[in-house]
Amino acid sequence: MASPRLETFCCPNRDAATEFAVTFQPVLFGALSLGSAALSLVFAVVQILPKRKGYRRLGQYPLPRPASSSRILFIISVCDILGCAGMIIRSSVWLGLPNIIDHISVANNTDVWPEVFCVGSAMWIQLFFSASFWWTFCYAVDVFLVVKTSAGISTIILYHMITWGLAVLLCIEGVAMLYYPSISDCEQGLQHAVPHYVTTYAPMLLVLIANPIFFNRTVSAVTSLLKRRQGIYTENERQLANEIKIRFFKIMLVFFICWVPNIINECLLFYLEMQTDINDSGFRNIRNAALITWFIMGILNPMQAFLNTLAFHGWTGIDVDLSLQRRRELAWDSVSTSVPNSASHNPMVVTTLLSQSHVQEAKKNMMGNGQHHSDAISVISEGSESSTVEIHISSELQDYDDVDADGESLENSVRH
Repeated sequence: MASPRLETFCCPNRDAATEFAVTFQPVLFGALSLGSAALSLVFAVVQILPKRKGYRRLGQYPLPRPASSSRILFIISVCDILGCAGMIIRSSVWLGLPNIIDHISVANNTDVWPEVFCVGSAMWIQLFFSASFWWTFCYAVDVFLVVKTSAGISTIILYHMITWGLAVLLCIEGVAMLYYPSISDCEQGLQHAVPHYVTTYAPMLLVLIANPIFFNRTVSAVTSLLKRRQGIYTENERQLANEIKIRFFKIMLVFFICWVPNIINECLLFYLEMQTDINDSGFRNIRNAALITWFIMGILNPMQAFLNTLAFHGWTGIDVDLSLQRRRELAWDSVSTSVPNSASHNPMVVTTLLSQSHVQEAKKNMMGNGQHHSDAISVISEGSESSTVEIHISSELQDYDDVDADGESLENSVRH
């Protein structure tokens, strides 16, 4: 579980609210966290591995530079998987070596390794889940900018600098302030711990607040783009906009399910922490609610890795292909494909937007009339239940019109 309370627990002189939550049924809590993290990690890895059939059939297509949005989704999955790996290691050690927790609780203990493991594992988990939050925010910004500006592929290096830089900076700053002046003798007081909690929950709140706004504006931009390019807004275009909206809704739904319990639990524990006696009978309901949300966090936080892959790609199946030749053919990044118009391909500017599948039929309907649309929508299979939708904003129709016009002019001049 990714909670700043576990980093606070590494201090021997921890607050009463943290002691109350972390020490309640630690074996059961550790077992639930371990099982959830292991299950999520296994299925998330299976989800993103290449499949033997029905998954990214790329052999017949050229391999241009992949879109940044596709890379971002893959990086989010990697961050989630690494965060789950840290939770598995921490829970396994806490279950297998329960004496470590006892050593952490001893003030001025000469054995520093329990505290080092406690702090190290907590920082590992916080770093990668925080990076996942920042990447999720960058994804929302990227798809909005790409669609809004009709630009091609945005710079992925800039996103790396922003996400990893902020994740590392906030993690180190929060931990340094929390463990001042030393791990074995942390400064007490609610005001001292607040900066650490702010650095932990800031990227989470940013995603919860900003991403729905960017996703909503992206859907509006796609709708306007389809209307402007096609001239009409048919059922096919409406279906595509709905599919994109559903994809964004799934991403935010997973985020809300996995992380809103953290905010609720933190508010409850903060309220208890401000009380002189948290064991007072008047706070019984609040204590029960805090414990319930604490265990919910232990189960749902690591499940983000698997649930995110479902939101991004749908269920891709378990028919994994690990052959060397197949791995060379199946690149992790999505690859854009052009709709064949004739013997040659006209250059086009690619705007890539990830959406839920079931739009291949719409693609067939749009291409079935034999006409060349200004906006050609192609679908690349991301799995049995999902796809990458690429809106190709090309000048093909204009080019063909120019050719026809030139032909008519030449014909008329010959006649005269």
